[in-house]
Amino acid sequence: MGNNTISEELYSKAVELIPGGVNSPVRAFRSVGLHPRFIKSGSGCRVMDEDGNSFVDYVCSWGPLILGHAHPEVLEALALTMKDGTSFGAPTRREIEMAELIAELVPSIEMVRLVSSGTEATMSAIRLARGYTGRDKIVKFSGCYHGHSDGLLAKAGSGAATFSIPDSLGAPKSLVEQTIVLPYNDIESMGRCFEEFGSEIAAVIVEPVAGNMGVVCPVPGFLRGLRDICSKSGALLIFDEVISGFRVGLGGAQELYKVLPDLTCLGKIIGGGLPVGAFGGPRRIMELLAPVGGVYQAGTLSGNPLAVSAGLTTLKILKRDNPYQSLENKSARLADGLGKILSAKGLKFSINRVGSLLSVFFGVDKVNNYEDAGKADRSVFNSFFSNMLERGVYLAPSAFEAWFVSAAHLGADIEFTLECAEKSI
Repeated sequence: MGNNTISEELYSKAVELIPGGVNSPVRAFRSVGLHPRFIKSGSGCRVMDEDGNSFVDYVCSWGPLILGHAHPEVLEALALTMKDGTSFGAPTRREIEMAELIAELVPSIEMVRLVSSGTEATMSAIRLARGYTGRDKIVKFSGCYHGHSDGLLAKAGSGAATFSIPDSLGAPKSLVEQTIVLPYNDIESMGRCFEEFGSEIAAVIVEPVAGNMGVVCPVPGFLRGLRDICSKSGALLIFDEVISGFRVGLGGAQELYKVLPDLTCLGKIIGGGLPVGAFGGPRRIMELLAPVGGVYQAGTLSGNPLAVSAGLTTLKILKRDNPYQSLENKSARLADGLGKILSAKGLKFSINRVGSLLSVFFGVDKVNNYEDAGKADRSVFNSFFSNMLERGVYLAPSAFEAWFVSAAHLGADIEFTLECAEKSI
């Protein structure tokens, strides 16, 4: 769209100073064969790049900005908080308010520990589960991403899915071997796994709504089956709701699907756009954390006043305004409109959606797991992405990421997006 000279200049400079020119690989645009646009500002549902091009934004900082960019109440809260300082390394009143509100809204949480990222939250929840159960092995599912700690950078090996290999250089094989990788939405594989290793498994960690292989919905009975197997075996069930928490409803996916985990990991929305993470659960488990118990976890910036202020304000607005029906309506209009356009063009596709999370997969008629997602036609997506960007719609630069609809997206923005999609296809 328009000129991107400044973004190109910035990218050329960035690659000399920052690996790949970006501070997180998903920003690189490499999978779509382009260079990233450098964003200068955001307001409502739009972002503007350094060249002055404006885009309707469906990345929304990868999910946190459910209220849109630069929400005035969030900015006001940050301004007031900054007047008192930015960090103290000591308890603050707002941390209690945040913990109280999270415990009120998330069904399974009685106590919560704030950290600085989703990776920290999942890593710490797994350590807590191991400390609580006295077991070492964990189970995760192909296509679910839970941060970049070593034990979670595992992929299924060639052979049985229960023998894992590192998915990154630098991840020790001995540690990754404690991670069992199974197919998402396959409760039969889960049952066979627990028949063989059940007494050694500390925890099962899962995205209750997968968002990192594109949006993949849990099939009926999958989450309930996980809950039943974990309860029977003594393993803890961990829901990674970093994406789905406060996104698919005030109580997250666990409220939507009526399945309660033992531990819940949160992030993104609870920081209102600032770095944050959290994990929580019942008192009997959480009080095993230091300084009360023997499971150590610490962080200099945990509960940072600015992050807590932005997140607490966001949660209060969500509770007050309850925008979820509006988000559902707008997201349904977007998904239905995209489906009609693709059908009219005679293209094979699958659109997966839960609330304001959705993904479009080209070239396949269903996506229930990572293997299905891998069959999608990336070349079609790459062309679609480039055409949408040129017309003023900013999507995640990957065929395997979610679209995020915010409360700031208006009906006119949805219609504009569909007009651009019609032309782009």
